[in-house]
Amino acid sequence: MAHLLIVDDDNAFRDTLAETLQGLGHGVVATASGAEALETLSSSREGFDAVFLDHRMAGMDGLQTLAAMQATLVRLPPVIVLTAFASAGNTIEAMRLGAFDHLAKPISREAVREVLERALQQHAAASPSGVPQDDDGSDLIGPSHAMREVHKRIGLAAASAMPVLVLGETGTGKEMVARALHRHSARADRPFVAVNCSAIPKELLESELFGHVRGAFTGATGERPGCFRAADGGVLLLDEIGDMALDVQAKILRALQEGEVTPLGSHRTVKVDVRVIAATHRDLAAAVREGRFREDLLYRLDVLSIRMPPLRERLADIIPLAEHFLRRAAASDAPKALSAEAAQRLLSHPWPGNVRELRNVMERCHALVRHRVIGAADLAIGPGAAPRGEASDTVPAEWLEGELPAAVEKLERLLIAHALAQTQGNRAEAARRLGIHRQLLYRKLTQYGID
Repeated sequence: MAHLLIVDDDNAFRDTLAETLQGLGHGVVATASGAEALETLSSSREGFDAVFLDHRMAGMDGLQTLAAMQATLVRLPPVIVLTAFASAGNTIEAMRLGAFDHLAKPISREAVREVLERALQQHAAASPSGVPQDDDGSDLIGPSHAMREVHKRIGLAAASAMPVLVLGETGTGKEMVARALHRHSARADRPFVAVNCSAIPKELLESELFGHVRGAFTGATGERPGCFRAADGGVLLLDEIGDMALDVQAKILRALQEGEVTPLGSHRTVKVDVRVIAATHRDLAAAVREGRFREDLLYRLDVLSIRMPPLRERLADIIPLAEHFLRRAAASDAPKALSAEAAQRLLSHPWPGNVRELRNVMERCHALVRHRVIGAADLAIGPGAAPRGEASDTVPAEWLEGELPAAVEKLERLLIAHALAQTQGNRAEAARRLGIHRQLLYRKLTQYGID
């Protein structure tokens, strides 16, 4: 039999949870406020084996109570935070502050039994000091179980300074994860620097990351500090690290191991204190087997990993995300609403472009739909969605006139522009979809003057 404490200002829920826990064979003490809970914890001789703590309470809320517990108790029992208003922000903060778990109300008897069994088997994790931050309205929202697990992983990882590897398909929101890790960490007031490793040619990436001195190469007319030094004390996101050349990977490994970088053209090393977060849509283990990625760098990066699930695995998040994007696009105006048919169409679409694609669809609806309620036909997604600029089975009649090179150029322009539009300007992903090397794509962009 465990000795348990309930902290909740909702009388009905508190009594129901107490009955459930007592029915499972445990002893229960119930309190109605954070202040009362702190007094009960500090005065208890036998102590408590676990605490069920409501997040939203009058006066001192659950996260403030949890922080006070950390500050006043020598040994904190596992704290299970409960909320009827789950969000990315409060889940991340609860886990960062040392909560054992964060559950959304209503909670079934089986869920209570399962989380309590886990809590009683483990010690409470140590948590860093810090002031809870409000959710900033990022795209890391949604009530699905998959996203709740992501929020918990972010909260746990934010309390550390170790490297993090964020995995997920293009458009799932990997950079949002990195920004949330930074925002909820002890480095929140320090720089956050993001660099897309696939968008920078190999010959320029080393200078971008490590900097260079004047005269290091042709065109180096001044000194450049580089991203590692720009992020000193903070966080550096290496996005799409799976596309990085092997020789640059070796220098990244050294920077991680030694905590120092050497600018191009210099023999002087510079100490840096940077937390590296790497992100990729590629299978790095397969890349290691194929000789395209260093195994030692993978081990160094994959200390903590967070997988962003594709939108097709997060059906419960689609409508909340769509409404979130509509509200954000409307700014101070009243946002448009989704009809039941439109909502069903969103749920049935496979979303190959993930959250990024959904955001674009909603922003397009806000801009182009004149009526207040968005219908299924307004969404322009799926087969036959002409407004999205999908490729047609026919070509314009004027293309059939004139010389072949001119028609080929027009087709190349169209395909490149379409691929860039579909990938929101991600040139590496556009090149992959076009089936060409990204260096060839760069040359075509320059040749055709495409921005």
